[in-house]
Formats: sequence, structure tokens, C-alpha cells
Amino acid sequence: MKDLTDIASLEVGYDIPALPGMDEAEIQTPCLILDLDALERNIKKMGDYASAHGMRHRVHGKMHKSVDVAQLQVALGGACGVCCQKVSEAEVFARGGITDVLVSNQVRNPAKIDRLAHLPKLGARTIVCVDDVANVADLSAAAQTHGTTIECLVEIDCGAGRCGVTTAPEVVEIAKAIDAAPGLKFSGIQAYQGAMQHLDKYADRKAKIDLAVAQVKDAVDALKAEGLECDIVGGGGTGSYYFESTSGVYNELQCGSYAFMDADYGRILDENGQRIDQGEWENALFILTSVMSHAKADKAIVDAGLKAQSVDSGLPVVFGRDDVEYVKCSDEHGVVSDPTGVLKVNEKLKLVPGHCDPTCNVHDWYVGLRGGKVEVVWPVSARGKAY
Repeated sequence: MKDLTDIASLEVGYDIPALPGMDEAEIQTPCLILDLDALERNIKKMGDYASAHGMRHRVHGKMHKSVDVAQLQVALGGACGVCCQKVSEAEVFARGGITDVLVSNQVRNPAKIDRLAHLPKLGARTIVCVDDVANVADLSAAAQTHGTTIECLVEIDCGAGRCGVTTAPEVVEIAKAIDAAPGLKFSGIQAYQGAMQHLDKYADRKAKIDLAVAQVKDAVDALKAEGLECDIVGGGGTGSYYFESTSGVYNELQCGSYAFMDADYGRILDENGQRIDQGEWENALFILTSVMSHAKADKAIVDAGLKAQSVDSGLPVVFGRDDVEYVKCSDEHGVVSDPTGVLKVNEKLKLVPGHCDPTCNVHDWYVGLRGGKVEVVWPVSARGKAY
């Protein structure tokens, strides 16, 4: 079995879509490509913004599932660490050298709790979300077994309607239980308003966040009254970070998609009514695809279908062109409307995926490009780590 960490030994077109030093034209499709210049500009821009507003930025690893991208976000964007959604995902980042990891989700299964409690032994500050006082004893027992400390955030449901409690008394009850439990440390609040991130209008997003901020402030004040301080009040996404960062309540952002961007996020509007992919952020992630058939005069068939992307948030958009349109897909085929027959067989197109997170999770590699050359090839390190 091949050592997939030895990039140079891998076969292009079988193990890997490209190797460093290759020309862009030689990349095998379909695959994920990164515009490294755009990616670095996005990362630095968010890092500068967070710093200027006195905020920490804990980048969301579930978006890219890549140790290499996370390390770039730490080095270039000043990220304090990562958040992710699953214990196995957290393990990948900890094993890859990320030293501050938040599982921004609940962990209830005994085997998963045991692995979570082992994470600090990999050198990572380990934080998890709690929304049920019954979870506290299990986390405490595992931490004591491993001789480690698990930090805990009480999760508030501030509008997403998923996990989390909704009232300040519930927050205080869970926080006090954490504070009293051996092996655990109460570290603050998780309050991510995910339901509003993709609302098109800036004013609509702000109205939702205003409600969340008031809810979180009530909880923070109630905790202070009990002598419990919050090191972390975390939340904020690509569609809302400017609200949380000026709230006077939040101190940590959890933005993810800003680094890559996708078609769904690109459609939302900023304060001036401009699409955020036309000024605020750049598209840095693409599905590179090739025309494999043009037997029909008015349509080209490309090799990026359902198995190369997620279409839960809509079809991909052909980047940089308005003369052709990706209109349909099946397992292995994408249909591109080409009314004037401008596309040729083997011509390559760059697609902006509808939803970057699940699209990245169906690929093994990122091909990083600069100046028309492959500069790096990075594994999608946590691909499939859903446990």
C-alpha cells in the first residue's frame, strides 16, 4: 500500500490529480483547486479585521478539513486555533499540530467522550460544548481517567433551532455544574446563529443577530452574578462577523467560508447592497472540470457531476464567464448550456461550488495554484472524519 504522505511517489490520475511543478493544463479533473493568492488575501484580511476589533478568530475547520489550510490561517491570519464539529475531526487537527481545538458541538457517546478526554495528551487545549447538565458527569469521569482537563462552553440556542439551551437560568445551572466538576473547566459560551448566515439582506441578518446578542448578554450577566467569568463568548460566521465583533459581548469569531467562498455565500449582500463575492471576499476555491463531450450542439458535458460536489445549496457557477451556464448534473456528468457552441472537448472550466463545506469533504486533495503552476498539493486531512 502506498504512503500517501510521500507525494512524489503518487501517480497522477490515479492517486492524485497533480504534483507540484506541473502546469495548470496538466491537472487531472475533476478536482479541487485553490487560487493561493486569493486564499492568502482572504485569510490576511479576516485576520487584520479581527485584530483591529480586538477579537480572537477561531477558524472553522469543518469548512476545509485541512491541517495545511488551518496552519496557514494561524500563520498568516493570526488565528488562535480551530473549531470543528466532531471528535475525530478534532483529532486530525490536534495530531497535525494545531494546539487549540474546540469541538463546537455536543459529545455524548462514551467512546467519543473517551477520545475527547485523550486529546490534551496530543498537545492541544481541548474545548467542547455542553447543553445538558447530564453530560457533565460523563465528561468529568473521562477527564479524570486520562488525567486531563476538558474545557467546556455552555451552548446557547440563539436562533438556529438545533443544539443549545435558551434561557439564562439554564446556562447558569450547567455552568455551575461544570465549574464544580473535577477535570472540567468552565470557559464560557458558544452562541452561533447559523440560521441567518445566508439571508440575502444585511438588515435581515442584523435583526436576527440583535436578538442573539441580547440573549447572550443576559446569560453573561447572569453568570457574572454567580462569580463565573467567560474567557470565550464565541460565534460569528462569514455572513455576520461584523455584528458579533461590534456587539460588546462576543470576543471570539468562528468564521469558515470566508477563506474559500462559495456560490451560496457569494449571493448575500453587504451593507451597501453589494454581493460579498464582489468586494468583501474573493473566490479562492474551485472545482476544476473538463469538457468530455459536445455531441449536442447547444450543450457541453463536463466530468464534474454529483460525486464531485454538493448541490444542497444550489448548482455551481461557472467562474468568470457569462456565455455558458452549468444547468444540471447526474452522478458523473455535468450539463453546461452552451448556446453558441464556444466550448471545445478537453477545455477546462472553473466552477464555484454551491456549498464549499460538503464539497470539500468528497475530495482527497487540494491543488494550490500560483501563476499557472501547481505550487502545493494538500490532503483534505479530515475527509470522512464524521465520528
